[in-house]
Amino acid sequence: MSFSPQDCQYMAKALRLAELGTYTTAPNPNVGCVLVKNGQIIGEGYHQKAGEGHAEVNAVIKAKETGHSVVGALAYVTLEPCSHVGRTPACASMLIEEQVAEVIIAMVDPNPQVAGRGIGMLEQAGIKVRTGLMESAARALNPGFLCRVERKRPFVRLKLAGSIDAKTALSNGESKWITSSYSRSDVQRERARSHAILSTATTVLRDNASLNVRHNELGSLTHQLEQQSLRQPLRIVVDRQQRLSAASQSLNIFKHPKSLWLAGTQLQPQVAADKQFIISDSDQSLSELMQQLAEAEINDVWVEAGANFAAALIKAKLVDELICYQAGKLMGADAQSLIGLEGFTEMNQLNSWQCLETRRVGPDIKTIWIPQAKGA
Repeated sequence: MSFSPQDCQYMAKALRLAELGTYTTAPNPNVGCVLVKNGQIIGEGYHQKAGEGHAEVNAVIKAKETGHSVVGALAYVTLEPCSHVGRTPACASMLIEEQVAEVIIAMVDPNPQVAGRGIGMLEQAGIKVRTGLMESAARALNPGFLCRVERKRPFVRLKLAGSIDAKTALSNGESKWITSSYSRSDVQRERARSHAILSTATTVLRDNASLNVRHNELGSLTHQLEQQSLRQPLRIVVDRQQRLSAASQSLNIFKHPKSLWLAGTQLQPQVAADKQFIISDSDQSLSELMQQLAEAEINDVWVEAGANFAAALIKAKLVDELICYQAGKLMGADAQSLIGLEGFTEMNQLNSWQCLETRRVGPDIKTIWIPQAKGA
């Protein structure tokens, strides 16, 4: 299909609008919409929160509030309009009722509930549809949603923080603080855009971790996200050995039990958690957990845990991004390693990663890595 420079301009605007929902839309995808008539933008909107108006609805409302008729307009949408009625009406039906002339879509929705049905409804109603404009940019907006729908598991980002010599704690266990306050603030922003935070009972007990988003540490996001409307991620703790007992419920992690999920080899009815998952005590347990999280509509997971759990995720090929914070410190050979990988005897056995991004975070360096295919 052919697209004009103007088409690209309007879709780029829709993509920027979609980004505004990064911290609020889960489990729904980020979507933006721009309505154009006679060469002018008459309405724009984005999906802000699950259960509330979708991007197309908000754009139509905006157009009407400013006195514009949507009849005959072009609608630029970053994701195929939904065809099913859920918590909100079907957007495809709404666009048909509003008599738009054409819908330009960045990408088809892979969700089986939609998957071309929205496009079919529009075309049956006589509305012209074009797809594929800036599709790669649209996919980049929703890695978690797409991973859950297409690969049946959440998108997993593993956070690592260490020294120049890849150490994460001194030999006596002391680790506060290796990285700077700038990196810790950046971690809060990463937590805020995550659907869930995954850790282990070992980490929770060692650090008395809350695994929440601290509004006063969000840096530049502090004023963008109001504290009372800040979406706290779900906290998921793997506790295979039932270490989180009734006696440990004075820990910070239990102060908000309704956002706490536990995963273990058996249920712990005495522990105050909103939900519990059963996983086996096998090499497949983490894959089982990820499948169950996908079934619970968890799009993406931010992992903060110890070296052994990090290694287990990597060995299971469940890590989609490594997020590494490196401080300008040297901690020595007897310090604890960043990742507990071991047993390699040949170079071709090593995990290879491709660097996507490198930037300064205060005095530290942040790098983002993705798995590199063998032979790439």
